[in-house]
Amino acid sequence: MLEDKDRLFTNIHGQRDWSLDGARARGDWDGTAEILGLGRGAIVDEIKASGLRGRGGAGFPSGLKWSFMPKDRGNKPAYLVVNCDESEPGTCKDREILRNEPHKLVEGCLIAGFAMGATAAYCYLRGEYWFEYTRLQAAVEQAYAAGLLGKNAAGSGYDFDVFVHRGAGAYICGEETAMLESLEGKKGMPRSKPPFPAAMGLYGLPSTVTNCETVAVAPTIMRRGAKWFASFGRDKNQGTKLFAISGHVNRPCTVEESMGITMRELIETHAGGVRGGWDNLLAIIPGGVSVPMITKDMAEKALMDFDSLREMRSGLGTGAVIVMDKSTDLIKAIARISAFYKHESCGQCTPCREGTGWMMRIMNRMVEGRAEVDEIDMLEQVTRQVEGHTICALGDAAAWPIQGLIRHFRPVMEERIAAYKASRGASPTATQPMAIAAE
Repeated sequence: MLEDKDRLFTNIHGQRDWSLDGARARGDWDGTAEILGLGRGAIVDEIKASGLRGRGGAGFPSGLKWSFMPKDRGNKPAYLVVNCDESEPGTCKDREILRNEPHKLVEGCLIAGFAMGATAAYCYLRGEYWFEYTRLQAAVEQAYAAGLLGKNAAGSGYDFDVFVHRGAGAYICGEETAMLESLEGKKGMPRSKPPFPAAMGLYGLPSTVTNCETVAVAPTIMRRGAKWFASFGRDKNQGTKLFAISGHVNRPCTVEESMGITMRELIETHAGGVRGGWDNLLAIIPGGVSVPMITKDMAEKALMDFDSLREMRSGLGTGAVIVMDKSTDLIKAIARISAFYKHESCGQCTPCREGTGWMMRIMNRMVEGRAEVDEIDMLEQVTRQVEGHTICALGDAAAWPIQGLIRHFRPVMEERIAAYKASRGASPTATQPMAIAAE
């Protein structure tokens, strides 16, 4: 369990002053010019040595990503784009940074932007985050007034600007290239890659898109050292992480913990345990609704890091832990998730545009049991035809929750179908149980 002295986010629950004065009292903006004085290469090397991986879901090594920005580009500007969209259902970690620790993010923008040679940062927030937007915008204005941004930012000799942009609440804009499209005033639709953003990103210029939490932890890593940060967790899974725990727990919360903490310890220590006790647990979605659920037996062994959950054919994702006890209708829950992905598909790729609708309609029939057992295999086949066949990862995200349901709870689906058939057999006016999949 992480000790208080090792927490990067000391005001994540908003019990202290969020403004510049409060942030400085907690150590933010301390020696920022000296950090930038180390030079671009030294900062990138320190982030690489820390083992920091992207906290937005993909888990790509952050220092390596920062190094992709071309160094020799003449007079061309370059941009850092910070993904604060956080539209993944179950995820609410970045919003706590935005409203309670905004200066960590603003200072992180300056340090990360300098490290990759960016001239400005754009922080993209989901449209529903109005309060969070006002907090971040106020923090940016405070930083400008104090000389920490703009010309000669923080007395470093480096000019750097930060802009805050509100989206319109589209999940697809959490995908990095769709976010760039939205920032440019276009419809948020993912771009084909290559070219990658590091070569041709925002406004056709070199850009790096990275997650809010990833940027916000950079200043503390630079102050306390890569070795300190890497001392938490396992190899290739180092550091601390914000986890959002929701669902059937006694105390839903967002908490910072060491990577590699056991899932059970995380839930019982910080969220007060599963409602009705651990034995009442049915399943857990460990990283937001885009990753497959795991069973109670798996949850007892799972470590909250990238590799442990990948070995269980799930994922850490955003670190949004959704707990479901035995009162949960798992089929109905996954059907609701399928409806979300059908609604949020941008429609650009045929497998996703058509496949999400098919999956939703089949899942809706599965909720009632109005299907044949063979259709479970057909549904799984549909997910495979969507997974890996789209420009962005939304198709994968739509397929994986269904795959997890079939993998671990197929008997529940078969029982539902059998119960429906039994009920129809008792009614002379019953309709046929088999229905067209695309109805």
